[in-house]
Amino acid sequence: MTQQLILNGTIAGCFYALIALGFTIIYRTIKFFHFAHGVVFAAGAYFAYTFFILFGINPLISFLLSIALASLLGIAIDRFVYCPLRKNSAPNLVYLITSFGIFIFLQNLLQLIFGAQILTLRTGLIKEGHHFLGAVITDIQILIIVVSFILFFLTWLFIKKLKLGKAVRAVSDDPIGARVVGINSEKVILAAFAIGSALAGVAGILVSLETNIEPTMGFNAILKGITASIIGGIGSIPGALFGGLFLGLAENLGIWKIQAGWKDAIAFAILIIFLLLRPSGIMGVKTKKEQI
Repeated sequence: MTQQLILNGTIAGCFYALIALGFTIIYRTIKFFHFAHGVVFAAGAYFAYTFFILFGINPLISFLLSIALASLLGIAIDRFVYCPLRKNSAPNLVYLITSFGIFIFLQNLLQLIFGAQILTLRTGLIKEGHHFLGAVITDIQILIIVVSFILFFLTWLFIKKLKLGKAVRAVSDDPIGARVVGINSEKVILAAFAIGSALAGVAGILVSLETNIEPTMGFNAILKGITASIIGGIGSIPGALFGGLFLGLAENLGIWKIQAGWKDAIAFAILIIFLLLRPSGIMGVKTKKEQI
């Protein structure tokens, strides 16, 4: 039983960590909570359903197209909504309200187009899982873990080694100084939204392969992603991985002796505890201590 709970927690943690990773990339450059990230996650799942199930396109091509569209959706949100707000020096509260508005609008748009019924990407017969150290793991779950860790490594490599990644770090640490040395902050923000939204799309597809698709799936996802980010330290890429895995394991081990319906309550309790322990972390005050 314990082994299975740990495995389930690791798989859930990979979901949370991927969402937190995309959220972190975007947060580093714009410094506010992009709640609409959750609906980009849901849109990635619906794009995959459209291409793979409705149009019958090859699954790999379908998923790549879905990731690209999720990336474009994130870019569109920034260019048409956030960018005008930046030009008018809007306060953070306006960004927050606007982000919620985008989330609600796009969530209802998904429900209008696809309906409120539960959908799935799974096709064919359900295969028996593999037995590993007293637990059972399926091929899809193996894929989730492998893809998640590969994407984390590639993202870390991008931020640490590539020129554009270094520009993201520069804009994050000192936006004014970055402009002085010739870094175009708008291009960096555009790249951050493209990459972060693509990661959200990947997470949405992986979740829909394991569970189901519904219009409201983005709300719970972004709450777990933000919680994971806060646990690991907002703005930290390794922290997003640690926070996601910690949250996934805490939820699944926490329901060992209680009902599974308490999962969200456990996540909320963990969030409150970390906010009390690190009240400044949520506002991005500790950026100099981030470990990239």
